[in-house]
Order: sequence, then C-alpha cells, then structure tokens
Amino acid sequence: MTATTPLPGTDASYWMASTPDTDYPGPPDEASADVAVIGGGMAGLCTAWELVRRGRSVVVLEAGRVAAGVTGHTTAKVSALHTLRYASLRDTQGRRAAAQYATSQQEAVRGIERLAVELGVDCQWERTDAYTYATDPGRVGTLRAEARAAADAGLDATFVTETDLPFPVAGAVRVGGQAQFHPRRFLLALAEGIVARGGRVYERSRVTGLHEGSPCRVTTEDGAVVRARHVVVATHYPVFDRALMFARLEPTRELVLAATLPAEQAPRGTYITPDDGTRSVRTAPWPDGRRLLIVTGEKFTPGTGDGNAGSGDGEDGTGAASERYRRLADWLRQHFPAAEITHRWAAQDNASTDGLPYIGPFHPGTRNVYVATGFGGWGMSSGALAGTLLADLICGERPEHAGLYDPRRLHPLREAGPLLSQQATVARHFVGDRLRLASADDVAAVAPGTGALVRVGAGRCAVYRAQDGTVHAVSARCTHLGCLVRFNDAEHTWECPCHGSRFAVDGSVLQGPAVRPLEPRQVPGAPDADASEADGDAEGSGGGAAGAGGDDEAEESGRF
Repeated sequence: MTATTPLPGTDASYWMASTPDTDYPGPPDEASADVAVIGGGMAGLCTAWELVRRGRSVVVLEAGRVAAGVTGHTTAKVSALHTLRYASLRDTQGRRAAAQYATSQQEAVRGIERLAVELGVDCQWERTDAYTYATDPGRVGTLRAEARAAADAGLDATFVTETDLPFPVAGAVRVGGQAQFHPRRFLLALAEGIVARGGRVYERSRVTGLHEGSPCRVTTEDGAVVRARHVVVATHYPVFDRALMFARLEPTRELVLAATLPAEQAPRGTYITPDDGTRSVRTAPWPDGRRLLIVTGEKFTPGTGDGNAGSGDGEDGTGAASERYRRLADWLRQHFPAAEITHRWAAQDNASTDGLPYIGPFHPGTRNVYVATGFGGWGMSSGALAGTLLADLICGERPEHAGLYDPRRLHPLREAGPLLSQQATVARHFVGDRLRLASADDVAAVAPGTGALVRVGAGRCAVYRAQDGTVHAVSARCTHLGCLVRFNDAEHTWECPCHGSRFAVDGSVLQGPAVRPLEPRQVPGAPDADASEADGDAEGSGGGAAGAGGDDEAEESGRF
C-alpha cells in the first residue's frame, strides 16, 4: 500500500455514527449546585448519576457534546483484566492492593450492567471472556505469572493456550465474567436519567477557571459562573495544573479500525496483546446479522506520529499517523481476510506513573475538589468505579479501596523512573524541538491537504493548506505549557507532544489539557497576509506557563 493510497473506511467513530447528536443547552450566566462535574464522559456522567441518586443537586459542564470525546472513541471493553496488571501490582504493592483492584474493577463491571437494566437501555451489553494473549513463546512465563496473580486477587482467571482467534497464540490469560457494550447508547440514556432526576447537563461549556473556596466557583469561557460546594474534574486530562498532575500522566493515542465480518467468523471474547505495538480485538452486533470487528493498535504519543520530524517519521521511527493506519489495516486483513473495513478513528488515554488511576481529592490542600484520570486505556470500568468512589467521598464515606486510587499518593521508588522519563521527554520537546524540528521555508511549500511548521522570522507558525488552497495559520505554541505542536496527517489536527493537547486546523481546542485555542496568525504568502504581523510573533507569548491549563484563578484559589 503506497503513501498515496486513501486511508481505509469512513473517518468517524462507529459509536458516534450510529447514535443521534445531543443538544443540551449552555449554562445560564449564574447557577449553583451541591456538586459541579466538569466533563460529560464515562467518569463524569457516572459520578453525576451516583450523586443525583443520593439526593445531591448536580450540574454537568461539558466542553463539547456529552459522550462525544474520549468515551465516544473508546473500544468499549468492560473488563477487570487490564493487559498485564496484577503480577506487577502484587509485586510492588502487595496482595491486598491487587485484591482491592480486582474487587473494585469487577464490581464496576457488574455496576454498569445493573445500571443498564435500571435505565432500560439497549446498549448491546454482552457478557464475554477477556483475554490477554501473546504469540511470542518468550512471553508465556509472564502470562502464567499474570494468570496466577489475577486468580490470587479474586478474578476467574486461568492460563490457556487455545482461543477463538483465527491464528495460533503461544498462551493467554483468560478471565471470565467480563463484557462489551455500545458506550454511547449507554451514556446518552444515563444523561437523560440524570436530567430526569433533577440534574442539569450543559453542553458547549468549556471550563477555564476554578476558584476553590466555600463555595467553589467554576467559570466557563463564555463567562458563565457555577457555584458549588464540591467540584469534580473529570475531563480525561485535568484542565487545571495546580496539582501538577501533568508531570505524572503520559498521554497515548491509539488507532482504531472497524470492519464488518460474517458472524460465524467473528471471534468470541475480547482480546489484547502487548506485542506488535499493541493489538486489541473485539466485535459488536451489526444491523444485518453480521458482526462488527473492532481492532486497535499502533500506539504513539500525540505529536510524535507526524510528518514534521524531518524524515517523515515520528520520533519512535515508526512513521506518520497515516502509515500507522495502513499497518493496522494490513494486520486486520491478514488475520481476517473476509472483513470489510467501514470506519476508522483514534482513541486517546493517559497512564499514571504507577499504572493506577487517580480517583479522589485533586491535591493535598483541597477540601472540596476531586479528580478522575489516568485510566491507562481502561476507562469503562475505571470510569464507572470513579463515579461510585467519588460519590462516596463527597457524601462522607471512605471505601476500603479509596487509598489505592488516591491521587495524593506518591511512591518515590516506584514512580521516580517513569516520572523522570516523562519530564525528560517534555523538556526535550520544549527545548529541542525549537532547535531541530524541521519546518517549511514558506507557505508555498505546504501542499494541499497537509500541514507544516513554517519559519516566520525567528519563530514558526503552524500552517495547514486545505484541498481548495485555503490556508489556516495559527500559533505553533501549545496554549497549555508552550511546547510546539506537530501535524497529524491522518486526522488533520495539530497535536502537542508534551501533554497531548489537540487542536483543529483553525486552532480550536479538540482535547485538553489546553483550554485556549491556538491564536490565529498571518504569514507571508498566505491570502491577506501581513508579514509585519507575523515576524517575531510566530511563537507568541499567549499561552505559556503563566496561563497553563486555564488555571487563571490559581492565585486566589489557595492551591496548596
């Protein structure tokens, strides 16, 4: 497949394409509630549901549309088997921690099922076995150890050598009693249930300010103010930096392909392997009786799988995002030759430095602000778990497993390596990209349908040329902490390699932690360009550390 071959499938998440759009209103100028939940994905809506069910008044503020961000682009496995988690957790934190993790995650799986029944929603809930497999015989020892650790933690786990995949495996961990579902169908019904019980859901309400007090005050980019006794930050990547959580989270982007397949050829169960750049497999019902095969893989850090790194490769040497899609498509067709690719999309997640989610008080000095993040690719079970755990904490209860997920935890010996590595990567991008990142010499060098950093004076602008020749030029400096963005050639977006913020070609925010758009720029060679406005301003001053993450009220919030 050549570089000019069109990418396979429609550029859309199947979950989004197969459900209606939502149209909740924006917030009034002033509002108040017991709890303000920032974020309308799995974690945010599950938290809001648990709180309204317990009699609390709740406001949900979603920057875009509910269940349309990370949750709208997930693979939607609902499982307590999280690749290779239990042996490591047992060895680093002990058997009790592993058992708490297994129990809380498995209860979250059961909780989603109970809630789907209560809501009366057809969310294509299917119970199935979950597998972590390997084709490399050298991994068998690791898989056997993981199966023993997962069973010891309380899961129905065994080591097997046979699966329903259409190719041989060296071995696999099988855990029974897991599930898969249609996440949008579930969450749209959940949002309706929240409103029916007195909760308020507001869309297109990007939060840019948080003042911690009694009450807390949340402000949106349009100037609306919500006062609440408690605030939950469930924005996937926290949009406030006062907890310095960006130093303890590593963003990862992963590609997804969906393809129709004859039902008799569809593998039963959900599968994942850490091999081959990760490969994940599951199926879902398709309207005509076939199954929809969903395959994910080709993980990369946002902003590194682009065409701006000089040779066209990302920093890991594995190529542009479009090439990654082609590799994933080749893998799918090799193993499922009867499959017909229908959709493609990408998912993004964040992993913590110790591998466990952060669910609980936002930072050591807070009394009323909570966070849910760092799900490491397992946001369905962890998001549901977050809803129950955060509601418990807000209502004055403290479950036994609360300490396991507490964001204030710090394990210096275990986390020092990942934390230092993450910060070294950030520093390398912040400084090194300004010295070595390749750029086009002028706008004329940017081909239609592509984007590049263009040298303007001593700095760079992020320039995209549409197929009709229209040029979009914006600041190349991410408005979170100031790293230079890069172009994703498959999704036509600008991405920050430091903390994963993503922007449309017009500069608007697609994904945080950034909450402010890339500022528009005029560059020489573009229509109506004024070179005097561009020179010396390509990397501008808007959006450096002083304005990090929308934390514009940090000074009055008593951050620690």
